[in-house]
Amino acid sequence: MEKEIDLKVEDSEGNIIVDETVTSQVNGFIDLWLPRDENYKIKMSHDGKEVESEFSTFENDGTCITSMQLT
Repeated sequence: MEKEIDLKVEDSEGNIIVDETVTSQVNGFIDLWLPRDENYKIKMSHDGKEVESEFSTFENDGTCITSMQLT
């Protein structure tokens, strides 16, 4: 089921890269394209639940993060 998710992404210098409400796909995933070679903090919230994590976009980093879950 599609869900509205409040999404915020900051780079390593604290610059806000994304700050918007996005709609998940039916399978719960969202697509997010970010600049390469950077460390990020991500915060997602939905229906009073919140999750935060850090990830990076360097050459050998994964391109799919599936460990974050709003339940």
